[in-house]
This record gives sequence, structure tokens and C-alpha cells, in this order.
Amino acid sequence: MADETAKTDQPKTETAEAEGPRLQILGQFIRDMSFENVAAQKGLVGNLQPDIQVQVNLDARKREHDGNYEVVIKLNIESKSKEADEVLFILEIEYAGLFALENVPEDQLHPFLLIECPRMTFPYLRRIVSDVTRDGGYPPLNLENIDFLMLYRQELARRAEAEKAGQPIS
Repeated sequence: MADETAKTDQPKTETAEAEGPRLQILGQFIRDMSFENVAAQKGLVGNLQPDIQVQVNLDARKREHDGNYEVVIKLNIESKSKEADEVLFILEIEYAGLFALENVPEDQLHPFLLIECPRMTFPYLRRIVSDVTRDGGYPPLNLENIDFLMLYRQELARRAEAEKAGQPIS
């Protein structure tokens, strides 16, 4: 028993580089949200079959503390009636997570922020979207999982194409 205690009290000799990346969620919050119930405003009634379009954008920025970042998932969701092509509702939401990162190499920071961080906060955003649509008078909208790696690769490809064409990258 004494030997085990002595071993755990020894200082670590490993360098920070030998340890893997560490991610800690410091907080999460809704930065901005808008839900417009167009169908209720127009008085649309009946069993309307929705056609739902979801657009996803990501944003990441460094905070004033070293190793702290804010990552935002921006969703624009529009539901239209399949039959009449009438807008039923529009939901726009920006959901932010505050993260502390350690031991992430500089060349891997960008993909880490735009892939791993959104993966951590997306389940909470998904629940908010479900609650808001339900409270708005519709069946709860349960978003499909988002492949943030695929989104990241698509954005890199889009930027490369824009660069080749000499267009400004936005």
C-alpha cells in the first residue's frame, strides 16, 4: 500500500505535448433566436405536410483568455407546406459554446474548433429546436445528426474553388 501512494504522489514527467488534446466546455448559451409562426399569422389551418429546409453555418473565435474559444452553430430552418408552398414557420438560432482547449497543435486548431466543438454542443441545440417547434404549435422537430466533418470538408472545397476562380472568400 505504501508503494502505491508513493507512486501516485510522484510529479508527472510527461510533457504537455505527449498528452492528447483536452477539451472542456465552460458554458453554452443561446446568443440569438427568432421563431416566426407564419402559418398562425396567416390563419392557415388543416393538416399541412411540411417540407423542412435546414441551413447550418459555423463560426469560431478566440476569447481574451489564452486557450478559450467561442464556437457558434447557426441554424436557419424554414418549413413550407408541400401542397401550397406556403411558409409555415421560420426558426433562426445561434447557439454558442465556450471552450477551453489544451494541447491542440496550431495546425489542428481550426478543424478541432469547427468539428469537435460543435459535436459537443449539438445535442443541446437539437433539444432546444425540438422544444421551440413544439411550443410553437407544431410536432417537435427532431433534427438529424449533423456530420460536422463533412461540413468542414465541403467548406474547404468551396474556399478552394472560390480561390481558383479569383472570387473573394466569405
